[in-house]
Amino acid sequence: MIPDVPLDKVISAGNAAGTGARIALCNIAQRAEIERVVGRIHKVETAIEPRFQEHFVAANAIPHATAPFPHLAARLTLPDVSFNAGGAEGGGRRRRRGG
Repeated sequence: MIPDVPLDKVISAGNAAGTGARIALCNIAQRAEIERVVGRIHKVETAIEPRFQEHFVAANAIPHATAPFPHLAARLTLPDVSFNAGGAEGGGRRRRRGG
């Protein structure tokens, strides 16, 4: 979900939703263009994609759990990626037995 790209290529979008809403409300030609583009959108139903959940979870890791982040690794030391490694050790929370 966060691509590994050179930092000079990263810019803040700011309030992109608010800016788009203002453009759509204030500019008839731009509103028509937005409607034209929206008509070309192809929706992908992720619920029926067999490996979507696997890809989604891997992409939530920083760095990505299955893809290296060479640009970011060149700037700083990245943590080891280890999710759900198992074992009883660690800071897991346990429920107390009620009395």
